[in-house]
Amino acid sequence: MTPEISMVIPAFNEALRLPTTLDQVQHHLSTAGLSAEVIVVDDGSHDATAEIVRQHARRWPQLKLVVAERNAGKGAAVRLGMAAARGRYRVFSDADLSVPIDDLEKLLRPLHAGAGVAIASRGLRDSQVELHQPWYRESMGKIFNRLVRIFVLGGVHDTQCGFKAFTAEVADRVFPVLQTRGFGFDVEVLYRAQQAGYQIVEVPTRWINSPQSRVHPVRHSTAMFLELLAIPDRVRKHPTPGVNASDRRASA
Repeated sequence: MTPEISMVIPAFNEALRLPTTLDQVQHHLSTAGLSAEVIVVDDGSHDATAEIVRQHARRWPQLKLVVAERNAGKGAAVRLGMAAARGRYRVFSDADLSVPIDDLEKLLRPLHAGAGVAIASRGLRDSQVELHQPWYRESMGKIFNRLVRIFVLGGVHDTQCGFKAFTAEVADRVFPVLQTRGFGFDVEVLYRAQQAGYQIVEVPTRWINSPQSRVHPVRHSTAMFLELLAIPDRVRKHPTPGVNASDRRASA
């Protein structure tokens, strides 16, 4: 039977955090009575990430493991997971559950109402940041989001929160042609969806920062900024199916 929801979790060396995350996701989906599959993408880990998923899958048939040939980055891992997804709605979540899984239904609500994309956003007034990132990381995030709005994607307050949902139609259009493999892939995905005319809805959320975050405050921010500047040209060279030149000019 085709699941209603496919949830993709990219994971690189997440052996310590994954057991708790998978237990929480399984409990929530079961308690809520949701028809769902969960796809963990092992992005070339050097630890026991894959084995932990296999162990959980023995008692949880809806859990699937996809193993990348090598560590290619978060964007590549999510793209790989979306290619394996079968659900009517496709969600991806960070392995640390910085946005609690309890917010899943809140994220799906706009899709049920006709939106193409729904994203958890820390940039909205009603959002609750229960455990903040260090001040320098928050400041760099705010600067990055402002640059996103200036150079690429207007109207979105928070592109980088790692909890996003798509209809199958949108996911099947934007992820196969995704060119950005690293942490800045979110911007390209949303840019392509916006170009294609899909409604993007930001949803107030809760955020609990993980002290073990894998994002390096300087190295990754610099790489993400360079990726950001490259996105419009990448999309022109590898256009989203069904988006013609006039559509791209109108959304620019």
